[in-house]
Amino acid sequence: KKTFKILLITNEIYDISLPGQDRSSKGRCFCADKGANMVLVKNIEKVEIIPPSPSCRKHEIIVTLKNGAGRKCMNPESKFTQNVIIKALEKR
Repeated sequence: KKTFKILLITNEIYDISLPGQDRSSKGRCFCADKGANMVLVKNIEKVEIIPPSPSCRKHEIIVTLKNGAGRKCMNPESKFTQNVIIKALEKR
């Protein structure tokens, strides 16, 4: 339940509650869950590191897989993903 305060011309403040789901903690992240802990390194084509922002408060690591196999979110806390990040930064 979200509550908004509105200041009217009369300088009185009213609380207005709007029904619905509070999404403020989730934001607009690309990854819906914590992500995979591992993928085959030979299948990784590209690594994207997305830092926290006002629209998503968490680090997101997204790998693009070779041969059009799509994109996959990685768990930024897994040791595997941390090693992938280090190798990606070394290649820069």
